[in-house]
Amino acid sequence: MKSLFGPLGLVAIVFALLSVFLLAAGGEFGGELSWVFGNLTIGVVLLLLALVTNLDTLRERLRTGEARRAGKYGTSAILSTAFAIAILGMLGFLSTRYHKRFDASEQHVHSLSEQTQKVLAGLNDDIDVTAFVSALDAPPVRELLDRYSYATPHFKVLFADPTSRPDLVEKLGISSEKLSGGLVRVARGSEAVEIMRGDLNEEKLTNALVKLTRASAKKVYFLEGHGERPIQGEGADGKEGMAQAADALKSENYQVEPLLLAAKGEVPSDAAALIIAGPTRPLAPEEHTALEHYLERGGALLALIDPRAKTDLGTDLVKWGVQAGDDVIVDRELSVLGRPEMVFAQQYGRHPITQGLREVALFYLARSVRPTDEAKGRFTELVKTSANSWAERDLETFFNKGIAQRDKDDLAGPVSLAVAGTPSVPKATDQAAQTGKPREPRLVVFGDSDFISNQLLDSYRNRDLFVNSVNWLVGDVEAIAIRPNQSRASRIRQLTSREFVTIRFLSLFVLPEAIAFAGVFAWWSRRRAPGR
Repeated sequence: MKSLFGPLGLVAIVFALLSVFLLAAGGEFGGELSWVFGNLTIGVVLLLLALVTNLDTLRERLRTGEARRAGKYGTSAILSTAFAIAILGMLGFLSTRYHKRFDASEQHVHSLSEQTQKVLAGLNDDIDVTAFVSALDAPPVRELLDRYSYATPHFKVLFADPTSRPDLVEKLGISSEKLSGGLVRVARGSEAVEIMRGDLNEEKLTNALVKLTRASAKKVYFLEGHGERPIQGEGADGKEGMAQAADALKSENYQVEPLLLAAKGEVPSDAAALIIAGPTRPLAPEEHTALEHYLERGGALLALIDPRAKTDLGTDLVKWGVQAGDDVIVDRELSVLGRPEMVFAQQYGRHPITQGLREVALFYLARSVRPTDEAKGRFTELVKTSANSWAERDLETFFNKGIAQRDKDDLAGPVSLAVAGTPSVPKATDQAAQTGKPREPRLVVFGDSDFISNQLLDSYRNRDLFVNSVNWLVGDVEAIAIRPNQSRASRIRQLTSREFVTIRFLSLFVLPEAIAFAGVFAWWSRRRAPGR
């Protein structure tokens, strides 16, 4: 048994030293220090026991040539070990000077999105981020903030435990109620945005940077009064509402307001864009005139027209150069849960709105939308369905019996369901020539409004397609981007900080050391076996 003390003592000391290196690399020393000191104590005690119990054997070996051989090979082993440790130390030192990050996740959820990279690349002033979190809650916050500070030197981060930095809390004027769950304060000069720790993610953090760095907030109006999907009030938060779509624009630093055009008479002059989302009733003649005048002034219009919608906007669209088909797009192969009217679209036209889009968007009960023959040079087909899809024109049979059968009268796929371009408004060109302002009107038309409803907005790339369309309409082309990815659904719940630390402690320290102890014991048992 006494021959077992030495190897076990060495294992304990080695793991104590490894623990120190790992904790130092992570920059954190908490409850694991007791584990380090415990290992060192046990290791030293076991080595002393081995020395005391094997003292006679050591004296005997020192009198023989075995001692010289042991000294020779032992010295060589010690030098080799020291050399290996020196190399590892140098590699560790170099790793602190030169960084390289990798993301092996399927959705690249640990990498900054294109939108975030654009925002960070455009920073000219320092952004001061103060994270008021405890040491226990700091790791996940630090992991996210490190991605930003790694991307640009203008992103300055300071971690402060609220209990130990009351002076900083008082200086920044933060109430104690906000600090109870942790708070991240993002500031640019005297302006600041506060994010609760529980709400902190890349989307919220990047939106805070957008609000702080964009010069002014442009105003986007949503038309109401004709059965459009609501952005506020009753039904706005339901599955069919569009409160989340409005919030998505607010996150991009746009002001969002409803517009009752019949009461106003004209589209307000401060309208950077007007959205008509899913109208189900005709417009008044005065409203048609107001839309025409708005485009003549160089306005920007986003129209989302569902199949069989009882609206008379179709006549205006044709006049402007867009044909919305009286049909429903059907796809039996590339659809959701066998519902052919719920189609994926992944063929994108070459346009700033769809630049960088590679993943699919999801649409429900969409109609075909194409440029008219006269306007093909002014419009781009933004999104198309698969080659196996078609636009079903027998709507009576489809809606009454649920039957869709492809025949010669239907429009064969790929089917375009969105276009973007310059509407045909002659007076706008004349006005631009007279005033010297070359701003042209812009028009984007989708054959579906469901894809930006609360139910579908966050499906696949729907949000990007919608927000990018508004970005292009208002002239914020630099804001067009692919926004932060979200992790796919998982059965594993979110770990708390304490659970994360416990799992890390068990996997890095306890389990490997237990395996090493078992290995030493197995080696010792085999040496004592009969015949050895």
